[in-house]
Amino acid sequence: MDDKGCCRRRERTEEEYKKLANRLCRIEGQVRGIGKMLEESAYCIDILMQVSAAKAALDSFSKELLTEHINTCVADDLKKGSYEKTEELTEAIKKLIK
Repeated sequence: MDDKGCCRRRERTEEEYKKLANRLCRIEGQVRGIGKMLEESAYCIDILMQVSAAKAALDSFSKELLTEHINTCVADDLKKGSYEKTEELTEAIKKLIK
């Protein structure tokens, strides 16, 4: 499949994977906690504060992933004299910074 297809991959070191996976597991736990708060009829503002914390955690996850992407995929592409990943990154940033 070509670079734009659904099967693009980026192999990560075990350390990179564990770091991202751990963050994602914590975020998943936060979201489940929000659901439990809703089930238990928690006060609206308390739920909103937890939603805000989960959003901040997702933003932090995105920043970590973005940094990893720039330092690996984009840097490797530039070393090859290609700007494809830079252009792809630019488009992704436009979507992320709405």
